[in-house]
Amino acid sequence: MKNGKHTADRVELGDYIVADPEICHGKPTFKGTRIMVWQVLDDVAEGRSWDFICNKRWGGRIPLPAVAEAIRLAQEALLERTSPAAQRSVRKKSELALA
Repeated sequence: MKNGKHTADRVELGDYIVADPEICHGKPTFKGTRIMVWQVLDDVAEGRSWDFICNKRWGGRIPLPAVAEAIRLAQEALLERTSPAAQRSVRKKSELALA
């Protein structure tokens, strides 16, 4: 409870990402910052390098593995919303890319 009001709990989404109702209205952010995950995903979608995103755009406040975690969590969220056939197709493509 805070100021007589019940607040929702902070949710640890990964090693680097958290959803805390006290920070940015509960939108996922990178721990210790007010940098929202969607902002970094937009940077990736725009083709910016992870090095640029982490070291220039956000001034070293986000480590490279945090970007990878954001992408992994976004992929998991997408897969949860798709059919099992689409999930198998995406997983197969990602497995081929790693080979």
